[in-house]
Amino acid sequence: MTDLVLFLPTVFLGFFAMLNPIGNTPVFLSMVGESDRHIIKRVARRAVITAFLIITLFSLFGHIIFRLFGITLPAFQIAGGIIVFFIGYDMLQGKTAGAQHSNMQVALKSIDDMAISPLGIPLLAGPGTISTAMNFVGEADNFLYTILIVIIFGVVCLITYLLFIISNRIADKLSPSLIKVISRIMGLILAVIAVQMFINGIFNVIKQFPK
Repeated sequence: MTDLVLFLPTVFLGFFAMLNPIGNTPVFLSMVGESDRHIIKRVARRAVITAFLIITLFSLFGHIIFRLFGITLPAFQIAGGIIVFFIGYDMLQGKTAGAQHSNMQVALKSIDDMAISPLGIPLLAGPGTISTAMNFVGEADNFLYTILIVIIFGVVCLITYLLFIISNRIADKLSPSLIKVISRIMGLILAVIAVQMFINGIFNVIKQFPK
């Protein structure tokens, strides 16, 4: 029970920092512009559903995908730790996370396309988010923990959706400097989680060596 009490808040904070709904709300607002409330809700809904489906897929079947490509969990933990660290570092420096926003300038064909990419992928469900999810699943003691990870990610997606649909009101209430402070705090949390992911990966590699 103690492990579960510690595990669940870690998962929530990891996903919340990775999705950074408060910091990404201005990004969302800049993309939907002056669209009416119906369009804003539609774009937000499609974006978070896309992200949720991708992370759920990797959480439940990531080990099969790994097996197909000959990837080991320690290798993914180490690579994921490096990716997440640089995302967190960029956020600490007040920069846009390159791994998460690499396609932001791609020309958008329609509102629906924008909801899926770049909002759903890679803004919300980018390499860092996938790495974070796979790391948590790798640490899960049983399948129940995996289901809880998916549920917690769903909760974070719901929070993100709610913030997106009230983005106009949030922009009026929060100053840009406050949003920057929140984003940098999220960056610090991500950097710490990334270091732990890297340490876990190295430790798992050492355990595989014959004694």
